[in-house]
Amino acid sequence: MSHDPLTPADVASLRDRPRAQVLIVGGGINGIATFRDLALQGVDVALVERNDYCSGASAASSHMIHGGIRYLENGEFRLVKESVTERNGLLAIAPHYVKPLETTIPIFSTFSGILAAPLRFLTHKQGKPKERGAFLIKTGLVLYDSFSRGGGAVPRHVFRRRASALKTLPRLNPGLKYTATYFDASVHDPERLALDVLNDGRAVGDNARSANYVEAVGTRNGATVLRDRRDGEEFTFTADLVINASGPWTDLTNEALGERTSYMGGTKGSHIVLDHPELLAATGGREIFFENNDGRIVLIYPLKGKVMVGTTDLEADPRESTVCTDDEIDYFFELIGHVFPDIAVNREQIVYTFSGIRPLPGHGDTAPGFVSRDYRIVDGQAGGVPTLSLVGGKWTTFRALAAHLSSEALQRIGVQRRVDTQNLAIGGGVGYPKTDAQRQVWLRAHADGVNTARAEQLLERYGTIASRIIDRIAEDGDEALDTLPDYSTTELRHLAEADHVEHLSDIVLRRSAIAFTGSATAESVAEVADVVAPVLGWDAERRDAEIAALAEELRTRHRVDVTEAQTSTR
Repeated sequence: MSHDPLTPADVASLRDRPRAQVLIVGGGINGIATFRDLALQGVDVALVERNDYCSGASAASSHMIHGGIRYLENGEFRLVKESVTERNGLLAIAPHYVKPLETTIPIFSTFSGILAAPLRFLTHKQGKPKERGAFLIKTGLVLYDSFSRGGGAVPRHVFRRRASALKTLPRLNPGLKYTATYFDASVHDPERLALDVLNDGRAVGDNARSANYVEAVGTRNGATVLRDRRDGEEFTFTADLVINASGPWTDLTNEALGERTSYMGGTKGSHIVLDHPELLAATGGREIFFENNDGRIVLIYPLKGKVMVGTTDLEADPRESTVCTDDEIDYFFELIGHVFPDIAVNREQIVYTFSGIRPLPGHGDTAPGFVSRDYRIVDGQAGGVPTLSLVGGKWTTFRALAAHLSSEALQRIGVQRRVDTQNLAIGGGVGYPKTDAQRQVWLRAHADGVNTARAEQLLERYGTIASRIIDRIAEDGDEALDTLPDYSTTELRHLAEADHVEHLSDIVLRRSAIAFTGSATAESVAEVADVVAPVLGWDAERRDAEIAALAEELRTRHRVDVTEAQTSTR
């Protein structure tokens, strides 16, 4: 089959060989992890994502890898057990991005919520909001610790009375009675972890192919119709099994493929990122995780030198774009005032906002906060092709979910599992140094041509695959960007070449932390565009269009005002 010479190689590989045993629709973390798992079993598997990889629900997470202590109240003991197990596992197999996270809960009462808890447990209905007191939280944490028994990955919880708590965190609301501190885990760069998972799958061999900016738009004669969103060209692709892993858009994907379903009922969650040194210091480097007076769980989370605050839990329509609203910002400011009453916040301190839809099942009159975060797999037929639809799922359980989903697929296509992913290191987590001594050994072995501080920065940013960038720097130099001195021209060119970049937004929003940390300005966006344009084959017109598109996306989706930048400076 012939194709346009400008068609990216990933899309060409699908057009030239338009068949696989399994076609996965959806390139969020769950689709990507299933792709990796199936590739490792030797399955001929293809994945398509209509936008960029990990750009939908997976890009709007709270950056937590957590067991879900709150799920105990829902009676979801299986999910909590699996989540804690997977949390501990990810600390071991993805240590470059998944780190222990000390978490403190401020508690303002002793027995509040005891009478309401059984009702919530039995009916999953919120009723009149009632704050959970120390007794309930202590009970939950004892159970939570029991799920970690034998894992040894994180310490057990600690309760403190008011005086001791305020010595540790003196800016907390002095009206509290206790604090409870326990450990979960964080994922500092979820989009980059997803890329590592994807690239692990692709590295298996020609049996594993994927393409972003390709969407499934219909079926024709037992084949799935795919559309390359770069040029609008359509082509058919046949598979023995289709896996619909499109998250909140699962029903919409099924509808496009000819099967009407009503599995999903996702809710909207928003976050803000603040440049606020005083608030950052007040957190003491730990997440503050608590219940607001409306019964909603919220968090104040130090991350990348900023403070992330979230999240909301509102009904949402997957057909509409989600944004963080003024009302949600007011809500976040109110809760910050509840926890740190003597710290002022204002809108000028917001450097980034983001919002997404959770891939939750339909839930009728169940309160959004009590909708199950567990997942299930549903059999179906789309256009005459056997289809598995994934309903639910969350970041913490992506590996276990993928193992479950791929096992279902293996059974249907008659292939035996040959690789267990449970202890299989991911991407830059392979050989990642976990102690200071190991780190020094790694740096001595890999820092040729780069100063140690820079090599350590790259190791933290990419894990052990940083060695590939270090090797390029040794050859091409390490010229820092004028507007983003923490990044270099060689580093950004490597990302553009190696990380499936199609648009400027891919780099600024997902391959790096430039936007998240408030570093996206007219000048920095222009400089990044100038650096990657030659690598991606952009002429001046395409470069300017990419800057304009990114500026619009930052303004409308993330409340960041970046005026269109000037002409090229390089």
